[in-house]
Amino acid sequence: MRIVFMGSSAASATCLRAILREPELEVVGVVTQPDRPAGRGKTLTPCPCKAFAMEHGITAVITPENVNADDAMAQIRAWSPDVIVVVAFGQFLKAPLLDLPLFGCVNCHFSLLPKYRGASPVVAALAAGDRMTGVSVIRMGLGMDDGPILLQSYEPIYSDVTGGELMDGLAVTGGVTLAKALKLLNRNALPPPVLQNNEDATFAHKLKKTDGLIAWSDPVLVIERKIRAYSPWPGCYTFLPERFRKKGNSGRVVITKTEIVNKMEPSWKDAAPGTVLKVVTSRLKDAPWRGTGPIVKCGETALMLTELKPEGSSLMDGGAFLRGRPLVEGDLLLMQ
Repeated sequence: MRIVFMGSSAASATCLRAILREPELEVVGVVTQPDRPAGRGKTLTPCPCKAFAMEHGITAVITPENVNADDAMAQIRAWSPDVIVVVAFGQFLKAPLLDLPLFGCVNCHFSLLPKYRGASPVVAALAAGDRMTGVSVIRMGLGMDDGPILLQSYEPIYSDVTGGELMDGLAVTGGVTLAKALKLLNRNALPPPVLQNNEDATFAHKLKKTDGLIAWSDPVLVIERKIRAYSPWPGCYTFLPERFRKKGNSGRVVITKTEIVNKMEPSWKDAAPGTVLKVVTSRLKDAPWRGTGPIVKCGETALMLTELKPEGSSLMDGGAFLRGRPLVEGDLLLMQ
């Protein structure tokens, strides 16, 4: 089976790796996003999928700004694919491209469709508190992630997993499921496709950095899940009180790990959301928490911030953060 693979992310590269391991699946071309400026020097850098393809000796690679343009279509047509495989590519395919291969276009989406169509399904599932997610291999149509389901696999969501960790696991599951679906397609042995019920569909919007701003009035479970879901990107953040802000530093702090504090002292209950209730610089033997860091009031109970990255500094544990930025009880973490 001749395959043109389209992808851009690290998860795309993982799925491409799985396909390359199957003798009956021949990757005849790879389509990725153009190189983009990255790092402090803004050096043009290939996306993870292109970098992987180059490292593994794939020279048939194109990087069109518009995959539906005539020149890109001409190259893809010249590769004579039996199927086009799309994984986290980042561009929409129009009808002429969808209709080009004999077996059409197949997409691996990182959710149990029709739940969480769209750009950020992994983050959405984790932030919602779902206990199960998975991958769906679908035949693509003109709508967003609404094609018939060819194959699905399931993946549990553990209570301490981050968005990045869950994505890594789903990428492996996706690669295995995608390769299996393609082999069955090649042998004309796929089970009958399952049509999605559009009434059950939910959507996960594309994330922006500003989406990571923490609203301390939210319930503690919502905030805790969001912090894990948004790690490593776009990251969840808050702002320190004015006295910690220096010239050129906004006081922005990214929070990467937390601990829920369920045992509330009576004096804490009337505190405003975002209030620092207690500062813990060292582990206490009989304390009802394990870590160190500021304990912050949320919508109903509180969170201990156990790992943080202040603007212009490295990642550090909560105790080290407090030693460098001595918050006191009653301080307020701000939204700007």
